[in-house]
Amino acid sequence: MSSARRHEDSQPWGEPAVTEPLSDNTADVIVVGAGPAGSTTAYHLAKAGLDVLLLEKTEFPREKVCGDGLTPRAVKQLVAMGIDISEEAGWLRNKGLRIIGGGSRLQLDWPDLASYPNFGLVRKRDDFDEQLARQAQKAGARLFELCNVSGPIIDDRTGRITGVTAKLGDDKRPVTFHAPLVVAADGNSTRLSLAMGLHRREDRPMGVAVRTYFESPRHEDDYLESWLELWDRRGAQDRLLPGYGWIFGMGDGTSNVGLGVLNTSESFKELDWREVLKAWCASMPEEWGYTPEHMTGPIRGAALPMAFNRQPHYTKGLLLVGDAGGMVNPFNGEGIAYAMESGQLAADVIVQAHARPTPATREIALQRYPRVLKDTYGGYYTLGRAFVKLIGNPKVMQIGAQRGLTHPLLMKFVLKLLANLTDPTGGDTMDRVINGLTKVAPKA
Repeated sequence: MSSARRHEDSQPWGEPAVTEPLSDNTADVIVVGAGPAGSTTAYHLAKAGLDVLLLEKTEFPREKVCGDGLTPRAVKQLVAMGIDISEEAGWLRNKGLRIIGGGSRLQLDWPDLASYPNFGLVRKRDDFDEQLARQAQKAGARLFELCNVSGPIIDDRTGRITGVTAKLGDDKRPVTFHAPLVVAADGNSTRLSLAMGLHRREDRPMGVAVRTYFESPRHEDDYLESWLELWDRRGAQDRLLPGYGWIFGMGDGTSNVGLGVLNTSESFKELDWREVLKAWCASMPEEWGYTPEHMTGPIRGAALPMAFNRQPHYTKGLLLVGDAGGMVNPFNGEGIAYAMESGQLAADVIVQAHARPTPATREIALQRYPRVLKDTYGGYYTLGRAFVKLIGNPKVMQIGAQRGLTHPLLMKFVLKLLANLTDPTGGDTMDRVINGLTKVAPKA
C-alpha cells in the first residue's frame, strides 16, 4: 500500500479530507509534548498502528522539576509500555512511604493489590522522560526534538484543529504539521490549549513544588520520605509553615529534597518558597548533607495543576492529557502516574474512534473521552478538592500528623486514599470504603 493511499484511508476525523501524499509533516495524530503524558499517548497510538508525530520543544536529555519518586500506579504504566524497570537498568526500588510529623515516624509499605505492583521506583526526570520518548519511537512514533509549537491550524469552515505551526531545529525554521487530531501534552502552560480557548479554572486547586539535589549519605533508601510539618527555626520562635516536604534517595549519591504547597494556603503568595526550602534543609541533621556546599544544582520550581483545572478535555479535534488537562492528584501532588494513565486512556479512545466508518460516529467516540476521565478520576478528585481546602491551614496538618501517626491502621487507610491505591473490585474493607466514597462523590 502506498503512503498516499494509506493516509487517505486513515483520514477519518472530519472534513475536508487530506488527499495529498503522506509526508514527514502529515500524520493520523499529532502529539505536542514528549513528557510522560505525550510519550505514553504516542506509544499506545503507534502500537495500535496509527501514524503519530511526537513534537518536543527541547532536546533530550532535558531537566524537569519533579520529586522523581514513582508510586505503584506509575510503575504499572511503565510495565505496560515494556520499559525495563530492573535495578540493572538503573531503577531504584522502594517499599513504601515513611511519614514524619507530630514527633512521630511511621513506615508504611505499599499495599499488596491485584491491580498494582507493591513497589515504587525512583529515576531522575531527564533520563526518565527520554526513556519514555525513545520507547514511543521504537513503537513507531516519529519524534521531532527542538520543535517549538507556536499555535494551532484551524479549519475556517469547521473550527476544528487540523495541525500546528512550529519552529524546528537550532535555526528555528518555520514548519507546519498536519493531522486531523491533535493531543495537547504541553504541560501546565499548554499554549496550544489556550490558543483553542481553553483556560484554567480558578475554582480548582493549584500547587507549587520546589526542589534541589544534595550529595548525601542518605542517597539509598528503601522508602520515599514525606514530612507533614515544615518548621522555620531561624527566628527566636519556631514557625510552622504551610505545606509538606519530601526526601527521596536517588541511589546515585544524591537526595532529591523538595517541598510542595497549595494555593489554598493563606501564605501561598507571600512566601518565597525557595527560601522556605533552604530554611527547612537548614533545620535537618548536618550529617545528612543538606547544606549549601553539598547542593549539586539550583533550586527549581514548577506549578502543579490539579483536579481537572482545564476543561473540556476534548473539543474540536483537540484532546488534553497530563498537566495540560490538570490531572495532578490533589491529595499528594503526584502527576506522572496520571499523566501516563490519561495518555493511555486518550490513546484508547482515539484508536476506537479511528475504526469508525463515518465522521459522525468517529466524533461520537471522541466525545466519550471527557466522560472516561470523569468516570475514572472525577469522584476521587472531588474528594481531593475538599482535602486541600482542609490542609491549607497548617494547624490542621499539624493536628492530623500528631494524632494520626500514632494510629498505624488509620495511616494505612490514609496511604491508600492519598496514593489512590485500591483494588477496584473486591479488595479489603479499606478499598471498599474508599471506592464507595469516590463513587458517591460528584464527578465534576
